[in-house]
Amino acid sequence: MRISRLEGAALFLTAAFLAFSAGWLARGALDAPPVRVEVERSSAAVVTIPTAAQEQEVPSTAPTVGTEAPSAAPTAEPEEEGPEAASGKININTATAEELETLPGIGEKRAQAIVEDRQNNGPFRTVEELTRVKGIGEGILAGLIDGITV
Repeated sequence: MRISRLEGAALFLTAAFLAFSAGWLARGALDAPPVRVEVERSSAAVVTIPTAAQEQEVPSTAPTVGTEAPSAAPTAEPEEEGPEAASGKININTATAEELETLPGIGEKRAQAIVEDRQNNGPFRTVEELTRVKGIGEGILAGLIDGITV
């Protein structure tokens, strides 16, 4: 059996195409690009929680003869510190439903939904994650962004 020149050329081109395709696919499977993860962090979002050991380090000052007992006892409620207190922004990770209701566009149901979402899914890492709450979209977030922090 004899193959014509046209059939030979077609077979050669088919074999070249198959070899090129196999090489292309093998190269892609062996040389996968690395995965790159980008994380956005805010320096204002640092929260320090005192441990039990740190709370016990508070020196107890017993009154001595002729001195008055200290009038300021440590309170259970931490005072607001940092940029949130100075700027008047509400921290969406620590605010109560009543505090959240003071924000524009947030009513009783949305405030409760924010608190429930925070309890179910953990704290918000960025202010933009507030859109994961049902009923809060980009429009409402745009009105809130200047008054909230994480």
